[in-house]
Amino acid sequence: MSPAVVPPVGARIRQARLERGSSLRALAREIGVSASLVSQIETGKSQPSVSTLYAITTALGISVESLFDARETARETARAGVREGGVREGAEERVRTGAGAVPLAASTATVPHALAAFAADPGRRIGPLVGSGGREALELDSGVVWERLGRVPGVEADFLLVTYRPGGSSSGSGGLMRHAGTEYGYLTSGALVLTLGFEEYTLRAGDSVCFESTTPHRYRNDGEVPAVGVWFVSGEVR
Repeated sequence: MSPAVVPPVGARIRQARLERGSSLRALAREIGVSASLVSQIETGKSQPSVSTLYAITTALGISVESLFDARETARETARAGVREGGVREGAEERVRTGAGAVPLAASTATVPHALAAFAADPGRRIGPLVGSGGREALELDSGVVWERLGRVPGVEADFLLVTYRPGGSSSGSGGLMRHAGTEYGYLTSGALVLTLGFEEYTLRAGDSVCFESTTPHRYRNDGEVPAVGVWFVSGEVR
């Protein structure tokens, strides 16, 4: 079953950047990318890679998990539209499920019942049971999909089902990433190459890894089938 797709992360990133008082160029310089790329991400014209997403959230002092939550993003985006004369940056962004799409700026009262699971307060609990057809998903660049498996409010952790499609990588440029937290992963199918510092490891179904996420690292799928696993990152900045 197809998971519910979380709206483009750009609106939430833009909101956090404005709250921090940073310009597009300042954020771009801080994370080492072009201002054009940041603008494209914020307007939903481009999706960030895993490494770029972690760099942005670290720079802005927000959690990766907060990007799954849509209600505050929708409200802030609607307010921004009013402030900017009714023309909202990234107006083409949509909240999508298999049934269709609704504008992000729509009132939460108009959000279809099927979207209610993720158009809720960021402090909500997800679980104790999350069905396979009800998971929220983030589509990232470079062939990577994250699906949220659960959430306990106040607990500093990301609990994700991660898929690397054939040729997928955590970094489109091939660079290594580092971020706060301790990372645990278990591969359920396919194969995944992990570069960790100066070492390289090949994970196959049934293999697991754990390391401090501040160690430079990168994942890539060199195979012809998707690599799927369960990842748990604890101790992220909140």
